[in-house]
Amino acid sequence: MATISMGDLKKGVRLELDGNPYKVVDFQHVKPGKGAAFVRCKIKNLSTGKVIEKTVHAGDKFEVPDLEQTTMQYLYDDGEMLQFMDTTTYDQIGLTHEQVGKETFNFMIDGMEADILFYNGKAISVEIPITATYTVVETPPNFKGDSQGGKKPATLDSGAVVQVPFFILEGQKIVVDTIEGKYLEKAK
Repeated sequence: MATISMGDLKKGVRLELDGNPYKVVDFQHVKPGKGAAFVRCKIKNLSTGKVIEKTVHAGDKFEVPDLEQTTMQYLYDDGEMLQFMDTTTYDQIGLTHEQVGKETFNFMIDGMEADILFYNGKAISVEIPITATYTVVETPPNFKGDSQGGKKPATLDSGAVVQVPFFILEGQKIVVDTIEGKYLEKAK
């Protein structure tokens, strides 16, 4: 199996630690005045979503986790599980709300494509597209005198609430950054 050393660490690299898959979210190369250099990094457990700090020294080695990514279509929420379907084999799987994560679930709409990450054959997490188009279902009306640079809350068809410029009206389609939860532009 392939290994990862201190020099291979950068954002997005996946590694296995204590039998769990992790992803590097942030790292900093530290070269103290005395002693050997090391890397201080923040790693996210892909199974639980928890972020921990880890110090990696020159001799440390990590295994590359056995991860498989499959694009699936989100079907519906049955109350307990979120149902996904493989569009090539039509196999369905159910994931709990904890596995998907509240931030991700807020931006999911029926029929949306999502990348499901499997670890040793078991689904562990869901990643949706970084940008997606949504319809504004509820937002306060515009009033004369609203400032050009101001923002107002808008509820999307996914249920998420984002801040949008005053000129956005109900029924319009907008593009949203699903990671930051921010309005990007009016959909074309």
